[in-house]
Amino acid sequence: MSESVDYFGDDTAIFNDKELLQVSHLPDGDRIIGREDELRRLGTALRPALNGNTPNNIFLYGKTGTGKSLCTKFISRQMMQRAGRNDVNAGFAYIDCLQDSTETQVVQSIAAQLNDEERSGTTIPEQGISTSMYYNRLWTVLESMYDVAIIILDEVDKLEGIGDKSGDTAGDNLLMNLSRANEAGKIDDCNLGVIGISNKIRYKDELNERVKSSLCERDYVFPPYDATQLREILESRRDAFVDGVLETDVIPKVAALAAREHGDARKAIDVLRFAGEVAEEERESVVRDEHVDVAQDREGANRISELISKQPPHARYVLLALASQVQQSNEEDPEIPNKVVQHSYRQICEQMDSEPLKERRVRDLLTELEFLDLIKQDQRGRGRGKGKHTVNSLYDEPKLVIQACQNDF
Repeated sequence: MSESVDYFGDDTAIFNDKELLQVSHLPDGDRIIGREDELRRLGTALRPALNGNTPNNIFLYGKTGTGKSLCTKFISRQMMQRAGRNDVNAGFAYIDCLQDSTETQVVQSIAAQLNDEERSGTTIPEQGISTSMYYNRLWTVLESMYDVAIIILDEVDKLEGIGDKSGDTAGDNLLMNLSRANEAGKIDDCNLGVIGISNKIRYKDELNERVKSSLCERDYVFPPYDATQLREILESRRDAFVDGVLETDVIPKVAALAAREHGDARKAIDVLRFAGEVAEEERESVVRDEHVDVAQDREGANRISELISKQPPHARYVLLALASQVQQSNEEDPEIPNKVVQHSYRQICEQMDSEPLKERRVRDLLTELEFLDLIKQDQRGRGRGKGKHTVNSLYDEPKLVIQACQNDF
C-alpha cells in the first residue's frame, strides 16, 4: 500500500509562538499598552471594592478592538488580588451577551461562574428552572461566598427579549435587578458592582429611566488606538515570529494602515498574523510589505463576515437590500436613498417569509449599521424648498457584503 500524500507541506520558519498573536495575550509582564489612563479611571471606580465596600457601576463605550474587554477583565483580576490581601472575599463574572443573550442565560452564567457548590451548598443547573429561581440562587451564592463582586456584561446591548410584563427589555430588567440587589434586600453581606460594555455610544439613552437612576454609573469612552500605540502593541508581539523574518517596514505599515482606517488593535494583530500566514503559504522565509497588502484584504473579508454575523436577522436583511441595490447600480459610487432600501428590504422579507419592520425601525437599523462602519450615510437636498433625504453607500465591495449576509441565511 502506497504512503498517503502529505498535504501539509514542509515546515517553514515563520512563526515561533502564534499564541502571542491572540489579542487577549498580555506581553511585557502583564502590561496593557496604550490604556494607562483608562486603567487608572477603572481602578479609581473600583477602589471601594478593595475594602469590601460597594464599587461604582461603570459603562464603557467605544468601537471594537479598543481594549474595553481586556482592560475590564485585567483590572477585575487585580481588584480580586488586592482585596484578598485585605482579607476581603472578592470575585467577578464575565458575560459575553452575544453568547448569553437572554436574561435567563445571563443570570445562570453569572451564578455558575461565581459558584463553588461545596462552599455555597447551592447547585446551578444549566437549564430547567425559572429566571426568578436563577436570581434566588445567585443571591445565595453571593451572600455565602463574597464580600464584594463585580459583574461584567460585555456587549450588553445584544441582550434580547422582554424582561417582564411591564414591557421592559431584558437589559432593563437585568440591570435593574443587579443594581438594586442590595437596596431591595436580596443581598446584605455582599456588595455588588456592574460594568456594562457596549459599542453603541447611545445605549444608555435606550434604557428605562428607573434603570438609569438606579445605576448611577460612571461613563468612560475608549478611543481608537493611534499609530504609535498600535506599533507598540505589535512590537510587543514580535516574539510570535522567528527572529529576523519580519522585514523592517512590516510592523510600521500594519500600524499605519490600522490607525488610518479604524484604530482597532484586534484587526491590526490579525493583519500581522495573516501576513505571516501568507508568507508561509507562499513558502517564503521572510514576511514582506506585499504580504501585508494581501493580509489587509483577507482581514477585511473576515471583519465583514464577523460583524454581519453578530447582527440581528432584520439588520442583515437591510444590509443585504442596500448591497443588492449598490451592485445593480451603474453609477461609479452609488448612493441609495432610504426609500429604495426600504422597498428592496420588503422584497427580501417576503422571500424570507418574515414580517417586515416598520419604516422608522428600518431607518434606525441603517443608522446602527453606519455606527458600525458597515455603511455610510449622507444628506442630499431634493431641490430648493423641498427638504433633504438620506442616502446610503457601502465601504466595501457589494459582492463581499452580499456573500457575508447570505452566509447566515
